[in-house]
Amino acid sequence: ECGGACACATCHVWVAENWVGKLVPPTDEETEMLDGAFSVDDRRSRLCCQLIMTPELDGLEVELAPESLSEISETSAATGTSG
Repeated sequence: ECGGACACATCHVWVAENWVGKLVPPTDEETEMLDGAFSVDDRRSRLCCQLIMTPELDGLEVELAPESLSEISETSAATGTSG
C-alpha cells in the first residue's frame, strides 16, 4: 500500500530462522512500523519492502504474517481478483 516507503505494515513477513542472520538489520523506521503490527516475532518479523536483496539472499524464505494475508484477501474481494 505504501509503495515501499515504510509507511505501513501490510507487507509484514516472518523470515525463516536460517535466514535471519543473513539480513541487514532493520532500520529504526522499520522497527517503529513493526511496533504497530500484529503477530510480531521480535526475531523474525520484517517488512519485506525494506529487505535489501543481494545475490546471497537467493532462495530467501519468508512466511506472510496473518494480517498480511488478511490484507490480500480484503484487496482481492474489493477488486474482484483472486489472490
